[in-house]
Amino acid sequence: MRQAQAPEITAAGDAELVRRALGRDEAAVRAIITANNRKLYRLARGILRNDGEAEDVVQETYVRAFTHLEDFRGDSSVATWLARIAMNEALGRLRRRRPGVEWSSLPEGVLEAQIIQFPLASADDPEKSVAQREIQRVVEQAIDELPEAFRLVFITRVIEGMNVEETAEILGLKAETVKTRLHRARNLLRDNVEKKIGPVVMAAFPFAGKRCERLTETVLRRLGFRA
Repeated sequence: MRQAQAPEITAAGDAELVRRALGRDEAAVRAIITANNRKLYRLARGILRNDGEAEDVVQETYVRAFTHLEDFRGDSSVATWLARIAMNEALGRLRRRRPGVEWSSLPEGVLEAQIIQFPLASADDPEKSVAQREIQRVVEQAIDELPEAFRLVFITRVIEGMNVEETAEILGLKAETVKTRLHRARNLLRDNVEKKIGPVVMAAFPFAGKRCERLTETVLRRLGFRA
């Protein structure tokens, strides 16, 4: 059974959570994971356009982060640090899939992945209604069809709600480039989506409920918190 997090863990800031996680405090590790699961999944999904691979990337991101947690210097937030690791991991897989593609804007150093296969969410996921699934299908397809440079900015700025500076840091871009690409991405999406279903609320790529809990428990087991 999933244990409720103590109030002091829920309210703890990055520095305190990292300090506790370095001391093998399971509650702190769990708090970091559950706070970032959805964000990291959607970032990885936006790059790879594959649900299973995105889950694998999220796992590897946490394993890499928590086994090298002493490298976290606090220059950015834990969320931004994890997002950068996830981006590198996902882009590393994309490089191996498409070896001719260069990603000079992001640093090297992606760890090789130990892939654990996860069952995907079932078609009758109770978190989605039939209407929501249809809307999300159209939106996700439209996002997937964006050129990569625009897709990454859109995922980071709009779906994840990061500000321009955070997006620029994660993607290795200038702030003005982020703004320009976001404007172009929105125009492309509007043309593709609105002609089909009209204005919609973006709720693409959910990662919650049992799916979120399953990944959290798997990462905790890999880090030695579960038998």
